Amino acid sequence: MKNDILFEPLKAGALELPNRILMAPLTRCRADADHVPTAIMEEYYAQRSSAGLIIAEATMVMEGNSSFWREPGIYSQAQVDGWKKVTDRVHQQGGRIVLQLWHGGRACHPLLNNGATPVAPSAIPITNDEVHTPEGKKPYVTPRALEDSEIPGIIDGFRKAAENARAAGFDGIEVHGANGYLLDQFLRDGSNKRQGPYGGSIPGRARLLMETMEAVCDVWGGDRVGLRLSPLNSYNSMEDSDPVGLTTWVARELNRFGLAYLHMMRADFFQQQQGDVLTPARKEFKGVLVSNMGYSADEAAAAIARKSIDAVAFGTTFLANPDLPARFRAGASLNAPDPSTFYTQSAEGYIDYPMMDSAA
Repeated sequence: MKNDILFEPLKAGALELPNRILMAPLTRCRADADHVPTAIMEEYYAQRSSAGLIIAEATMVMEGNSSFWREPGIYSQAQVDGWKKVTDRVHQQGGRIVLQLWHGGRACHPLLNNGATPVAPSAIPITNDEVHTPEGKKPYVTPRALEDSEIPGIIDGFRKAAENARAAGFDGIEVHGANGYLLDQFLRDGSNKRQGPYGGSIPGRARLLMETMEAVCDVWGGDRVGLRLSPLNSYNSMEDSDPVGLTTWVARELNRFGLAYLHMMRADFFQQQQGDVLTPARKEFKGVLVSNMGYSADEAAAAIARKSIDAVAFGTTFLANPDLPARFRAGASLNAPDPSTFYTQSAEGYIDYPMMDSAA
């Protein structure tokens, strides 16, 4: 088969992946009101255990930074226990799963956080979208700029979340440095206008990310830690004046951690920013490179074959096709995802997508 390369095993740090078809992290809002994983989340992830690696959805590292109504957390014992049921189910199915650790920063909203004003590198709001809340979609508010003295507490939140992810039975973690959430807000100069040690030049803007990586690698060892970046993506009102330069510097600097992988979003959801960030990432980063956004099986296989990347993370395609690797191997048709159910709380559009052998 022309796509056989997708089924070649891959060693990503300490992670032994049986194929190169990864499941990208997808916010689905199926946790309970206390951000505890639910029984349908156990089923959802278990259904998708044939992925080379499941990267579980963005998960709150600290209380009070909710950006999506009913997204999961990993800061309480109940949340750890809930996630342990998920990881047990995935492992029973022979799968591998890591947890994406996340702080929403300015993408949070007072209605989701007991009235608290969200925090960010600078007091600049998101302007091109609205946030999901119990009262429907609402405009984002202007955040307050974090004090330098508050930043060690953020880093410690990621450290504690990494420890909790270990207790919950995950095989590793992915740090969320993408899509306009807190770490990405510090990285890019469109959202980080601060002066001092966490602003200014690329090394200053990247300092929070690098200190966070140090903290979580101290917990796990770098070989079970990944990082997701999106230097081009304008989602959440994001931009950078030099995304290629930013990618080049960060990818080179990451080599000191011995990471399991670097997960790059290759493009912009809204096509506002153009560029090639995969080439500098491949040139500078010495480990496994995972790419994401809009790949077909054929394009993924071709990119891996020419060694520009090592694996592809599929998002909504995996959402709608729980047996995606089997479908790719068979050259079978794919279920279409239903966006109207992406962020609802029911089983519909979540655990009821048909498997290949049961599809009409």
